[in-house]
Amino acid sequence: MGSYAAVVRQTLLLAAAMTIIVFAAPAEAKPWCGLCAGIAIILFLSVALWRHAAVRRLSARIDEVLHSGRAVAFEKCREGDLAVLTNEVEKMVARLSRMADQLQQERNALADSLADVSHQIRTPLTAVELMLPAIERMDDPLERKRAMREIEELLERIAWLVTTLLKIAKVDAGAIRAQTAPVSARAMIERAAAPLEAAFDLHDVRLRIESDDAATFMGDEMWTAEALENILKNCMEHTPAGGSVTIRAAENALATTFTITDTGPGIAADDLPHIFDRFYRGTATAETPAPEGFGIGLALAQALISVQGGTLRAANAPEGGAQFQIAFPKLVV
Repeated sequence: MGSYAAVVRQTLLLAAAMTIIVFAAPAEAKPWCGLCAGIAIILFLSVALWRHAAVRRLSARIDEVLHSGRAVAFEKCREGDLAVLTNEVEKMVARLSRMADQLQQERNALADSLADVSHQIRTPLTAVELMLPAIERMDDPLERKRAMREIEELLERIAWLVTTLLKIAKVDAGAIRAQTAPVSARAMIERAAAPLEAAFDLHDVRLRIESDDAATFMGDEMWTAEALENILKNCMEHTPAGGSVTIRAAENALATTFTITDTGPGIAADDLPHIFDRFYRGTATAETPAPEGFGIGLALAQALISVQGGTLRAANAPEGGAQFQIAFPKLVV
């Protein structure tokens, strides 16, 4: 019943049909047929007008929700097709309202992330900008070479930040398709540790690998190695010279786990709930100064593990130091 005109047309058609029936009826039945026809027309018109009014009220409520953000209530849950339609529309509006709140939260988070990214990139770029005039005035080739190396390191940090942010964006957008295939645990560990060998030597930190050659897991070797590399880098940066980082791979009937433990000061209790938050760098203390990283390596590691159906947890080892555990379950219940 989209409009009153439609109601009038349908009523006229019904009246015409009833008139034909009355004229076709025997003479002695015409009065009763006419009475029944009149009652039928009145009932039809009443129901049609009532349904039309109900649809208009529903339309007004939808318009009010869309334009004024009025809350949706479910106190008019009755039987009937129109009531069912009303309830379904109210459910849809409630869902759209939740989605709008979620989108607003995501927009706020995106704005905060963009501000963090801008700050993280601006800091090394500002350092480079300040160093360039000083390099131009340097006469000592050794000093000039040292300053150029510092600029190269700053540019490498910026490149790493941009690359990592792009990978996180791909995970968020669902653009990363992780393969599921049998992977050798030791081969994956060696692949993750290879790019960090020189860095471990420079930091005077020993990397220990304890893994059964037969241990395997179902996942993506490349993305798991990427995640493990970020965890190893984080542990190395928080381990003092002379310390060590240990990787243990174990396989049982339920899961394959990788446990990474360092001999550093561990993770502060206030930092544990936020250790995988993006751009979270921890609180500086007398024993542990503020880290130099960007605070996105562990966030990327968790995203890459989660997209494969695995889990990544952080804790403090009983003997001291930070401990990270990656688990790939074998059974999904």
